Amino acid sequence: MIAETVIAYIDGGARGNPGPAGFGVRIEQPDGTPIAEFGESIGTATNNVAEYWALLAALEWAHAQAHRALHVRSDSLLLVQQMLGRYKVKHPGLQPLHAKARLLVHDIGRVSFEHVGRALNAHADRLANKVMDDGSAGSQAESSRHQRHKVLRRETDKHLRALSSL
Repeated sequence: MIAETVIAYIDGGARGNPGPAGFGVRIEQPDGTPIAEFGESIGTATNNVAEYWALLAALEWAHAQAHRALHVRSDSLLLVQQMLGRYKVKHPGLQPLHAKARLLVHDIGRVSFEHVGRALNAHADRLANKVMDDGSAGSQAESSRHQRHKVLRRETDKHLRALSSL
């Protein structure tokens, strides 16, 4: 396990809202040295759904790399406030994504959230725009997104049942 805090800049976007969507993630060391950059086209989605996919990708990366501390920076005030528990997650399309994110946060150990302006999130924004430009959400990407969403719902339901039995 890696105890040093790494920083994840995340951004999601959609052209049309809903429309062709994607996300970008940049992981850095505290001194700003890049560790990883990645993004993905997720088919047709809203901006808020794309923001959550970015968060999930960053959390899954940190978990897979055995990081125990992650600081997430996002220009989505809604996502940050929901993850901090200050705003309720009312939209049914965001609820399973939020639930999965909370489970990953728990598994990682120490995760903090910070709302930042777009200027500070430029690398993640660039990555999100690149995948939206390159992917343009064809039918294969849409099918893949629906499959991931089904798996995500099953995993979340399983984890929630396990937590409720404790």
